[in-house]
Amino acid sequence: MKFEPHGILPAMITPVAENGKIDEKALRSLIEYEIKGGLHGIFAVGTTGEFYAITDDMYREILSITVDQVGGRVPVYAGANAVSTREAIRLVKIAEDSGVDAVSVLTPYFISVSQQELAEHYTNIAASTNLPVLLYDNSPKTHISISPDTSSKLADIKNIVGMKDSSGDMTATAEHIRRNKGKDFHVMMGRDTLIYSSLCIGGSGAVAACANVAPGLCADIYNKFITNDLEGALEAQFKLAPLRMAFTLGSFPAVIKEALQMIGIPVGNCLRPTGKLNVEERAQLETILKNMELL
Repeated sequence: MKFEPHGILPAMITPVAENGKIDEKALRSLIEYEIKGGLHGIFAVGTTGEFYAITDDMYREILSITVDQVGGRVPVYAGANAVSTREAIRLVKIAEDSGVDAVSVLTPYFISVSQQELAEHYTNIAASTNLPVLLYDNSPKTHISISPDTSSKLADIKNIVGMKDSSGDMTATAEHIRRNKGKDFHVMMGRDTLIYSSLCIGGSGAVAACANVAPGLCADIYNKFITNDLEGALEAQFKLAPLRMAFTLGSFPAVIKEALQMIGIPVGNCLRPTGKLNVEERAQLETILKNMELL
């Protein structure tokens, strides 16, 4: 396929109002902030978007609003994450009907599957849609890895166009890139602290949670790298690091939502059971944002 995942995409949070419903105004404002910040696409309802707490109706609403607000200016990617193949295909269908440009599909979680079962899982999902499909490895959370052998096999399927690699294992990332060199398969980094490193070994960009809060800084890593300003790209990567390291201040993705509210984008709280930061944690986050000149 001609679709080529590249650049920096925000792993977009899901704005939620006090009544537990999607905050459409906040979602539209956030999308504008991200696009005006120079990001190269929008990635909705992934891990940072709390996919595990989103109902089907909320999923449709988020994607519909996102596609409408983006208005074709950049590609829209949708997470379609489920334990079973059948459920993943059902979500892919909703995403396709919503008009997104591509889907990202997380590996199964909770259950343990073999690489052969994983390959069949993705093969069946790809066969169910005309959309470009990205594999998604977030093994620190799912405990299921996509091996380079498996990605190499799946890369031969015409609408499997790449993967988001949040494993944090740079050896594996390099192997996904090396084993699929010359194919229409693009590896997007899923760890904000490793964007520059992945670009150096042939990665095509990143899906970054920090891009919600600091879109311009995240975009700088990619834009400066591809214009051969390697020193500037590395400087941007190092400047971003404190925000990513601050994720440990609370349960994911509370820090991102708190940071957005601090900089003036009222996105609401996380869906339960994830709670807010305490006073001390908020003070630490505020200091980090001030030092990064985001506040």
